[in-house]
Amino acid sequence: MTETEKLSKLPAFSIVVPVYNEEENVEVLYGEIRRSIDQLMRTYEIIFVDDGSSDQTLECLKRIKDKESRESARLAYMRIISFTGNFGQTAAMQAGFDHARGDVIVSLDADLQNDPEDIPRLLDKLNKDYDVVCGWRKDRKDKAMTRILPSKVANWLIRKITGVPIHDSGCSLKAYKSSLLKSVRLYSDMHRFIPAVTSMARARIAEIVVNHRPRRYGQAKYGLSRIWKVLFDIIAVNMLIHFHYSPILWFASFGLVFLFCGLGLGIASVFLFLNGVRTIVYPAASFLFLFLFGTLLSWGLLAEFFVKIERR
Repeated sequence: MTETEKLSKLPAFSIVVPVYNEEENVEVLYGEIRRSIDQLMRTYEIIFVDDGSSDQTLECLKRIKDKESRESARLAYMRIISFTGNFGQTAAMQAGFDHARGDVIVSLDADLQNDPEDIPRLLDKLNKDYDVVCGWRKDRKDKAMTRILPSKVANWLIRKITGVPIHDSGCSLKAYKSSLLKSVRLYSDMHRFIPAVTSMARARIAEIVVNHRPRRYGQAKYGLSRIWKVLFDIIAVNMLIHFHYSPILWFASFGLVFLFCGLGLGIASVFLFLNGVRTIVYPAASFLFLFLFGTLLSWGLLAEFFVKIERR
């Protein structure tokens, strides 16, 4: 089968793998995916998205693809997307999702900690009338203090704030209906919030326990430094979920704090003035808080305007 014939034949599902400095892992991972998925006897594509690797990862991927293209017709077809710089895991996943042609999309990490043997189980669960199936690394093989504990805290916050009962939002091993993902745009570190965001579209979400393996080669690319970004992303996702159809309510609710502070300081300024105390601090602070309230209210009106345009 020629490359043109392969491209013209749409795969049943796509596997998206973001890659960054994983030269020792990509060939092993490719082999594991092939062994796990070929038994299903369905056409599929493997999309590796190189996120500006500074080692030999891209060269390794090209060698694998060259070898694959010389072999006879097969079920799998490998594709490579290469970034000119390091834009992050979320951007890499979004690029893979944009280029995926299958009706179902599976994502997983390239560090060999996700087990491709779990992919058929994810697909089987997805076929039972679900839109998203998430992997749960229940027995996680990572460092307790720097990886597992922060992850547990973050996942607890995500469950409480978004209301989506997923134990392990950070697990990259997930399966999605492609039609659902095509309507989602990812930014920042939002790839871990895809189940929460898709819940706005009433997506049916399931979760299964998956195998998690110790890292064999290389080192983790993310650590405690991402905590603050995750916290801000949680706030943004909470707003999207609960105030998507009426964002002015979110801005107004948040602005009430400034309104009450401004009014309280204004009343205190009047009281002090009537008692002969001359100060600029309280009136200035009152004006500042009331200005912030007005600003948030204006943003809310603008957001409401844009949401109404989007619905048309």
